[in-house]
Amino acid sequence: MNLMDYLIAAPEIALLGLICVVLVADLFVDNENRVRTFWLSIVSLAVLLAVLNATAPDARSVVFSGSYVSDPLSQILKVGAVIFVAISFLYARDYLRANEIHRGEFYTLGLIGLLGMMVMMSANSMLTMYLGLETLALSLYALVAIDRDNVTSAESAMKYFILGAIASGCLLYGISWVYGVTGSLQFHEISAAVSADPSLNSLPLWFGLAFLIVGIGFKFGAVPFHMWLPDVYQGARTPITLYIATAPKLAALALTLRILVDGLGALHETWSAMIMVIAVLSLLAGNFIAIAQTNIKRMLGYSTIAHVGFILLAIFVGTEQGNAAALFYTLTYVVAAAGAFGIIILLSRRGYEAENLTDFKGLNARSPWFAMMMMFLMFSMAGVPPFVGFFAKLNAISAVVDSGYTAIAVLMVLASVVGAYYYLRVIWYMYFEEAEDKAVLQASTDTKMVLSLNSLAVLALGIVPGWLLAMCIQILG
Repeated sequence: MNLMDYLIAAPEIALLGLICVVLVADLFVDNENRVRTFWLSIVSLAVLLAVLNATAPDARSVVFSGSYVSDPLSQILKVGAVIFVAISFLYARDYLRANEIHRGEFYTLGLIGLLGMMVMMSANSMLTMYLGLETLALSLYALVAIDRDNVTSAESAMKYFILGAIASGCLLYGISWVYGVTGSLQFHEISAAVSADPSLNSLPLWFGLAFLIVGIGFKFGAVPFHMWLPDVYQGARTPITLYIATAPKLAALALTLRILVDGLGALHETWSAMIMVIAVLSLLAGNFIAIAQTNIKRMLGYSTIAHVGFILLAIFVGTEQGNAAALFYTLTYVVAAAGAFGIIILLSRRGYEAENLTDFKGLNARSPWFAMMMMFLMFSMAGVPPFVGFFAKLNAISAVVDSGYTAIAVLMVLASVVGAYYYLRVIWYMYFEEAEDKAVLQASTDTKMVLSLNSLAVLALGIVPGWLLAMCIQILG
């Protein structure tokens, strides 16, 4: 290792130093002035963005004895993760203060989780990937349980921890089998070993691969490893749900692409069948179960499972077009999810959680502007043109059709029609039902401004989607 290795890994090193600064500084801040920790965290994220920009890679670089990779894919995912963690902090600030849980631990754990995500995004080794994954997972378990006096949050955190520990064990067990067969933990060496010796493509490697897919499915929240997702989405405080629903999805995509495409791409014919089954089940179960939900956080949880089905089907085809479509879909879905949970936070206030569908009744009468913003977000998730969600679904379906899987593409279209029902139901409540709660929406000006820009982004990206899609194709092409 030399100085260049450390310069390439400067974003993670910088973030670790900034976490220490935030952690120590928070010791000297009392509860009345906790907003200072918020602003210090936002400044830390701004510094991190500057470091990411200064160290942006022109080409793929592998350092630290093959354990760390810096490439355009890791760059775009890291930038996205930093932006959405910052948005999560901003949306959470007023909510946490109103509910008297505005603690420095929220920001510290959020930054530690971001460090885990960034390590996952630049992992070039199974071991590095696992370390990043556990750093993220342990932060999320603690975040879900951050409201210690809330029984529902504690129960959700316990479920999440137990199931997450099982999934991590499965992933680690799968890693051990892959290492035993190929003799390496580094993705490029695993790929070279499998390509050079076709005899390795046998039952022992398939056994390890199955356990790896269990871990991937859990982290993505895909069926049948989805049991934790709706419970955690509903049980966690809404800002925590927003955090879980956004940036970690980018890390889950990195986990999938690094392991299945970079490491085990030569086994595509083997793992594609497994991914197809998981994806189709996610598509069907997510959409149909979401219809029966009355809690909007739980409904969005099941809709997340359905969206994961689209992402995995794009990866399943094993083409550069499919991988690019998966990246585009994930980035645009995260934008819509951040806005949707931001609106839920906006409607909540001290002692009152606006988490039921009926809480959106008459929102247009209370706030025409934010009713329109929520409508934009629901239309985007439903895949209605000209919003960006339509182009995300279209690209995923096109990748499947171009690979010859017409029947699966038809299923994706039909599932989207089913999904449109429960998204349009939210719009119906906002515009055609009498308001049960007439309280004024209270939030700081900067929060309302960012939330508005977040919601308008799904329309702007839908009007001009070409640049982002071209970037995704260039990165994974």
